[in-house]
Amino acid sequence: MLDVGAGIGALTAPLIGTGARVIAVEWHAARANQLRDRFAGDRLVVVRADASDLRLPRRPFRVVANPPFAITSALVRRLLAPGSRLLRADLVLQTAAARRIADARVRGAGRWIEHFDARIDRPVPRSAFRPRAPFDCAVLVIRRR
Repeated sequence: MLDVGAGIGALTAPLIGTGARVIAVEWHAARANQLRDRFAGDRLVVVRADASDLRLPRRPFRVVANPPFAITSALVRRLLAPGSRLLRADLVLQTAAARRIADARVRGAGRWIEHFDARIDRPVPRSAFRPRAPFDCAVLVIRRR
């Protein structure tokens, strides 16, 4: 599992709780150190990197993430780029961005639409975030066809 924009581990914790091996990507040094301290063990690898410039795993992988909203387009382009081994991504995004991707209205959709399917799974209330999110959000599910 790849947790992009892992922060302090809101998604990392339940992923590790299921027994998954997690690669947590976090740009901020203090948060990356918090992740290492909080989840010390062999189920977690913390990578301090800019999520929009991420090297993807060479093996098939899944993503569960609430990435920074500012990098949504760059991250989705990277996940769906030719050669990506992505099997499935569950991404918490701004609802407007999730709709554009699900409707294949994003730039470059023609390159991935025959290999991936994207749909909105469910809304996520603003109150689910700390601090409260400034936008309506939704879970976008991307699956390899």
